[in-house]
Amino acid sequence: MEYMRMLGVATLQTRVVMLVDLDYFFAQVEERRNPSIRDKPVVVCVYSGRTEESGVVSTANYIARRFGVRSGMPIILAKKRLKGVEAVFLPVDHDYYEEVSERVTTILRGNADDFERVGIDEAYLEVSRRVEGDFGRAAALAQLIKGEVRDREGLTCSVGVGPNKVVAKIAADAKKPDGLTVVRPGEVVPFLSPLPADSLIGVGKKTAERLEALGVKTIGDLANYDVQRLIECFGKSLGTYLHNASNGIDDEPVQERGEAESISRIATLKEDTLDLRGIIEVTDRLCKEIHESLVQRGLSFKSVGIVAVMKDLSIRTRSRTLESPTDDVGVLRGAVKELFERFLGESEIEARRVGVRVSGLVKGMETQRRLTSFF
Repeated sequence: MEYMRMLGVATLQTRVVMLVDLDYFFAQVEERRNPSIRDKPVVVCVYSGRTEESGVVSTANYIARRFGVRSGMPIILAKKRLKGVEAVFLPVDHDYYEEVSERVTTILRGNADDFERVGIDEAYLEVSRRVEGDFGRAAALAQLIKGEVRDREGLTCSVGVGPNKVVAKIAADAKKPDGLTVVRPGEVVPFLSPLPADSLIGVGKKTAERLEALGVKTIGDLANYDVQRLIECFGKSLGTYLHNASNGIDDEPVQERGEAESISRIATLKEDTLDLRGIIEVTDRLCKEIHESLVQRGLSFKSVGIVAVMKDLSIRTRSRTLESPTDDVGVLRGAVKELFERFLGESEIEARRVGVRVSGLVKGMETQRRLTSFF
């Protein structure tokens, strides 16, 4: 027991955390989908629908950013800044971005001891055990992850490696795009100190303004500021956090924020079709991806669903439930095939996109294979 206790302490002293951030994600995915726009300013927008120019910028590639285009900027202002430039403005395609994100998530989970997705384009990976607290090995692992994401999905990502989540997040932002920054425990204070105070997670515009009024401009200034005074100004919770984070102290674990209620994948067909064989070729691949995610997370499913986006852009769904949870990919493929057989027999409109969804997720893996419909 004493040995295990000491091992636990050693593990805490050599904690290694990564933050993987997909670079300018929405715009980069659009560049991948249409390589002809890679050398142009690309702006992905949330349109309000009132006029052709009403709404805001969601994401811009780095070429557009050189013209001063930023997230949250009104579209009309972005167009003014890109006047006379051959720029590309596109609407957000959340379903497609989520599809790509889920595949990247599968890659990241497979390289982590513990995993925490914090957004469609960001995730924390605890890798302490697999690299045995060695930051050199962690850097090599980060390069492997970057290579796998690039080779399998055609995307770049920036990775920060540090002794905790706070440091890993700031490290990931240090070199973009396609960067890798490793901050070892002994390097934390000199790395953080010169950075602006608003580099810390949780320090927004208003908090930064209040800090500046106190004479605090950098993280180093904040680290040296009296903690009791911070608590008086910001309250116990935020004041303590600001003191600890500015000193590179963070013991928040990397952990799932609640299990997902479902896992889904969707793909665009090569051509609009009602041909079962062509559709099953696509859905078999989607089933394989879903199964990989289930196995990595130790989950079984109880319900199987399909979705079809038709040529007229209408959306059709069908579902089937299992008598008992299972993680069997054969059961999944069989259920999907039967659901599409029934659906295609009833449809006269060709399908454009098809998807697979599993739900009723539970921990543990069983292999009962009896199916029962719940239409």
